Amino acid sequence: MELTKGVPIPLHRNRNFQLLWLGSASAMVGSEVADVAYPLIILGGTGSPGWAGLFGATQLVSALLCGLPAGELLDRTSSRRILVLAESIRLIATATVAIAAATGRLSAIHLLLVAVVLGAAQPFASGARMVGVRLAVEESQLTRALTQEEVRSATAGLVGPPLGGYLYGLARAFPFAVTAVLFLLSWLSALLLRLPGSAEQCSDPRPASTRRRHRLFEGVTTVWRDRTLRGTVMLVTALNTVGAPLTLITVVLLRQQNAAPWAIGTSMAALAAGGLAGATLVASLHRLFRPGTLLLGLGAYEAAVLTVLPLGSGPVWVAAVLFCAMLGVPALRVLVDVLIFRQVRPETRGRVIAGVMTLFTLGAPAGVAVSGLLLQHLSARTGLFALAGVMTFTVLVALADRELRHARWPTP
Repeated sequence: MELTKGVPIPLHRNRNFQLLWLGSASAMVGSEVADVAYPLIILGGTGSPGWAGLFGATQLVSALLCGLPAGELLDRTSSRRILVLAESIRLIATATVAIAAATGRLSAIHLLLVAVVLGAAQPFASGARMVGVRLAVEESQLTRALTQEEVRSATAGLVGPPLGGYLYGLARAFPFAVTAVLFLLSWLSALLLRLPGSAEQCSDPRPASTRRRHRLFEGVTTVWRDRTLRGTVMLVTALNTVGAPLTLITVVLLRQQNAAPWAIGTSMAALAAGGLAGATLVASLHRLFRPGTLLLGLGAYEAAVLTVLPLGSGPVWVAAVLFCAMLGVPALRVLVDVLIFRQVRPETRGRVIAGVMTLFTLGAPAGVAVSGLLLQHLSARTGLFALAGVMTFTVLVALADRELRHARWPTP
């Protein structure tokens, strides 16, 4: 933690936070570029939304399986070391795609293997950054730091998708080469970090095998024992389930309308623009609404947005609706941090973060895979109406939870 005579160093002068921010921004832009390019290259090579859905689902399943082990490792090992390793893995995997695409040797099997590797590295990289931010800044600076992270995420999303679409239009290998360079910048930023130690010294007297099993699932059980937190996680999981295939369905929708790759990327950038605008609403929304009310309201709002999206056509309409879809997401992410991550002991924070993020992604692989298969036989509009129906049903079920409806913000 960087301090000056007991006073926290401002975030703009906090070396570790700025390195984390820079590395995260680089990795996020690279991921956004690739997230547009992967479905485009798969659809261009196979013509099959099912294959594109399988790629996304494979990546999500791999991340899901590695989520809990990532949390266990984060509580025992340097988060900097984990981040360096995860970013090096993502760099190498992406570079192989760029080389194969440039030489005309890219295959569907190669892409699926890359999906496994990228998915496996994701929870280690994101978890290490979340722990790193909490090690780099004071508690009093955390909300401001997380809001800056939301701005970073939205800005990366604003730049990445149109860049990915534009680069793909120039050459199939270009977006992956640029992504590899951005992962290299993130790796270099991680190398320069100097974070305080975060590994837990375990004095648990139980046998090692029992202790490992307990530790592995401790993050999940910590959240699941609390009814309010359980309801929060379940509703956010549903939001992620219907949100995960949104990029794929939108790409297919615009391709069916004969939109150019650059127009598709630009439309997807509206998600980030909405997130950037939404970051300015975080403090106001948290001040005006209780957490349960805010959570349920955002769920209903997202269901309405999904219903409206297929009612129009063209990149401009899609961009406008996607912008609106993201307005509440930054407030939701900070809500999760306030309700869950700040209420746990520092020595178990890595496991709780990984456990919650694992629960959040439980339905995402199924959402992407099922959407890809449905798009083989149904229109993208029908798929969006189906997602809206799932979200509406989930919100109605959650409304019956009195504990969630009346939840209050924790006392500082």
